[in-house]
Amino acid sequence: MSVDQSEERAADAPPRFAWAAVRPLLLRLHFYAGVFVGPFLLVAALTGLAYVWTPQLEQAVYDHELHVPAGPGVVSLDRQAAIAKAVVPDGTLTAVRPGPTPRDTTQVIFDRPGLEPSYHHTVFVDPHTGEIRGQLETYGSSQALPVRTWIENLHGSLNLGETGRLYSELAASWLWIVVLAGIALWIGSWKRKASRSARGRLLSWHRTTGLVIAAGLLFLSATGLTWSVYAGASVSELRAQLDWTTPSVSTAVPAAAAPQGDAGLDAVRAATVQAGLADPVEIRPPAGPGKAYVVAQVGHGWPTKQDSMAVDPATARVTDTLRFADYSLAAKLSRWGIDAHMGVLFGLANQIVLTALAVALVCVIGWGYRMWWLRRPTRGEGRVGRPPSRGTWRRIPGRVLAPVLVVTAVVGYYLPVFGLSLLGFLVVDLVIGARRQEVRA
Repeated sequence: MSVDQSEERAADAPPRFAWAAVRPLLLRLHFYAGVFVGPFLLVAALTGLAYVWTPQLEQAVYDHELHVPAGPGVVSLDRQAAIAKAVVPDGTLTAVRPGPTPRDTTQVIFDRPGLEPSYHHTVFVDPHTGEIRGQLETYGSSQALPVRTWIENLHGSLNLGETGRLYSELAASWLWIVVLAGIALWIGSWKRKASRSARGRLLSWHRTTGLVIAAGLLFLSATGLTWSVYAGASVSELRAQLDWTTPSVSTAVPAAAAPQGDAGLDAVRAATVQAGLADPVEIRPPAGPGKAYVVAQVGHGWPTKQDSMAVDPATARVTDTLRFADYSLAAKLSRWGIDAHMGVLFGLANQIVLTALAVALVCVIGWGYRMWWLRRPTRGEGRVGRPPSRGTWRRIPGRVLAPVLVVTAVVGYYLPVFGLSLLGFLVVDLVIGARRQEVRA
């Protein structure tokens, strides 16, 4: 008797304890999720692998805009902003990012009519000569350049806009389910000897590799859901209710009897340098009367360089300081999680870990599909990959089934893409079962 046959007979035998009843249901869940969600996970892994290396790609593709020869002099930030404004007359200055080294350009960032939300128009200025090195459309708080933006949107939405984001939410919603089901199946069968057949070897590789990368996949699933459309809204609402939101520096400045002047970008930056705010930073002009400049660190390669300061525009005096060390633990974990998911938290080391995770996930998916193919009937109508036996949920004791259904309903409510797709799997399963009953009849 083959290992597959013995497993199926064990699944069909009357259960003597809860695990014997739950295991076949987990097998069926793992099977359907792997078969139908596998392609979405595969696309997410491959596009994520491409995105991980976009920092290096960005530096190479936009070398002219980003880098300059080191020069002896420096043009003031105010003068650089004025030069950039002259070539973007319809733009509204929103931020300036001084080059952190003498070989980096200054990025002068504008809002401009006609741009999509979260997009900006950025002018790159040589800090030594004032020469315009280029103009590009940038995206998000990271000011991603076009090539990185395109790959990021490919990973998140297949470049299909808001509708396309459902693909990545489906992948993230099911990834943790697949992983936890796989871990449970491994725990329940770790004493069994693996078959020496081709499928047995594939199963061994599938299990072992999946177990090794399980923690990383759970992390990617959790952080990926925070960016999703529907589950992300639930996460944001929960964070707000628990006061886990990221704090911000206070921009209110003391009221003055006379109209206030503006000390300028250079004086503001000098004040924050003296107060210990290291590069790289972004300087944001006051949002209106009675508001301060905000100077915030924008480096993500080290998990503590996220300090920010508010500066009075009239006096160039630091009025408020927010240190990353003072963030709540939840806010710190959120920042670290996002940066680690993007591959920028510890630079190259983070990129290598994510690359290994992506490649391993691709292999696990590939081995899973190969096992599915090897389970196909050798006779009959040429069907492929039969699923584990049906009707296993009926064997689960009520004391186990009831809480499982409750938990599933709650998860489906907060992760609606998961809930709807699970219902879809159930409908497909019922249709297949009905058709098989008709054929047998």
